[in-house]
Amino acid sequence: MVYQVVRLKSLISTSIHVNPKRRDKKKMKILKSKKALSPVVASIILIAVTVAVSIAVAAWMGALTIGFFGGAEELNILGVTFGPANNTVKVEVSNTGAYDIAITEVRVDGTSENITCKTGDLTLNADGSTYTLPKGKSGTLTVSVDYIWSVGETYNIHVKTTKTLFGPYPAEAPT
Repeated sequence: MVYQVVRLKSLISTSIHVNPKRRDKKKMKILKSKKALSPVVASIILIAVTVAVSIAVAAWMGALTIGFFGGAEELNILGVTFGPANNTVKVEVSNTGAYDIAITEVRVDGTSENITCKTGDLTLNADGSTYTLPKGKSGTLTVSVDYIWSVGETYNIHVKTTKTLFGPYPAEAPT
């Protein structure tokens, strides 16, 4: 019986010493394979996140670019002519943009003046206060002012649309 206990004790002690080493080796192989897999998975995740963020930024910048450039109004003030009555000015404008524009007012030296007449491709809108100028077209707005021109003085002319204030266009009153 003593022999069996010693033998059992020796079996248990040897199995305790041998088995942990085997388990450690197996655990090490498993851990090594997990560690080898982890950088690959991390790299794939980083690449996926980078691609997703770059797509989002590109879409955002594309929307900004279209908003700033594609829909911008472009109005050229081609010339200013002072009327013979000394209280009118004719402003010739051209729409070089991609869309029709609505002109709301003409300013002479910062003061909004009444538009009394229009010629060319300008059309008066139903509201009675704005003039539509189709893309690629031009027209002339006649403005009446409440004062008499000073001979040789320079006046700054602005044309305001529903979105933008164009100018200044410096014009010298005739002699």
